[in-house]
Amino acid sequence: MSTHRHHQPRTVVVAGASGGVGRATARAFAARGDRVALLARGRAGLDAAADDVRRAGGEALVLPVDVADAQAVEEAAARVEEELGPIDIWVNNAFAGVFAPFTEIEADEFRRVTEVAYLGYVHGTRAALRRMLPRDHGAVVQVGSALAYRGIPLQSAYCGAKHAIQGWNESLRCELLHSGTRVRTTMVQLPALNTPQFDWVLSRLPHRAQPVPPIYQPEVAARAVVHAAEHPGRREYWVGISTVGTLLANAVAPGLLDRYLARTGYSSQQTGEDNGPDVGPANLWHPADGPEGRDHGAHGRFDAVAASGSPQASASRHHAVLAGAVALTGAALAVGLAGYRRCRR
Repeated sequence: MSTHRHHQPRTVVVAGASGGVGRATARAFAARGDRVALLARGRAGLDAAADDVRRAGGEALVLPVDVADAQAVEEAAARVEEELGPIDIWVNNAFAGVFAPFTEIEADEFRRVTEVAYLGYVHGTRAALRRMLPRDHGAVVQVGSALAYRGIPLQSAYCGAKHAIQGWNESLRCELLHSGTRVRTTMVQLPALNTPQFDWVLSRLPHRAQPVPPIYQPEVAARAVVHAAEHPGRREYWVGISTVGTLLANAVAPGLLDRYLARTGYSSQQTGEDNGPDVGPANLWHPADGPEGRDHGAHGRFDAVAASGSPQASASRHHAVLAGAVALTGAALAVGLAGYRRCRR
């Protein structure tokens, strides 16, 4: 049973729900007793996610769908409303990426990442708004990243998609505010997370891919997404002190950050293990669960070094505390960058 006894159950759609942040987010909504529609391609991951939802106290609806297909997303939204009721919250979280230098990414691969990681968000939001706007009720949460503001090497396709989401979502937010509707869209900018994507992403790196430390557990992101869905009036939420530091540094000294990432961005995204043929299949074109029906779950292989909490994420829910934290972080960055400049001379 849900521990949120006074919470009125809502109908929630989570796109990209079979693993990682989407999987953890589906569980977090289910713990409140919500009705959760699970969208993704991989059937094994979806079925396991549905089991998670039911065990947590929610109602689950499994909808295998490729979010790059606008018509399929629209049909999925129609089924949600037929079987679970009017959609209150839509979470866009579907992921695709390629770890490689830009010159080693094929045109069709770049297009596929864009269709999933950017246009998938557009399709989901369009389907949600088509139903929310006439009712003047609902919230759409775009799961973003620090990379929505700050591109890094070896992830040009993914960074491009996240930047696109950021600009498009700002435009959409302005239009919703202009219209006077109570429907809102908000964005949650995430840090590096311990998810299975680093085992199923298409990679041409010599060593196995890893998130840039510090690494957080996906439940940290899930809590932020649920909070954002309940408080969508904020334009965006920053999760993790590394996200705050990266975004502030990029705003203050982007050129220096370019040079810093040029020196460190390759090694920080790879472990010491060879990226051999025994590494799991890439999910760019097909679900990662494969014909054997493997469920990858919410966590990746970095449990030993991933943080299960974020004081900054908790503080971000309270404006006054966050303002103080940002001021202190900004001062620290200013001192650090000044020292970096002196070292470079």
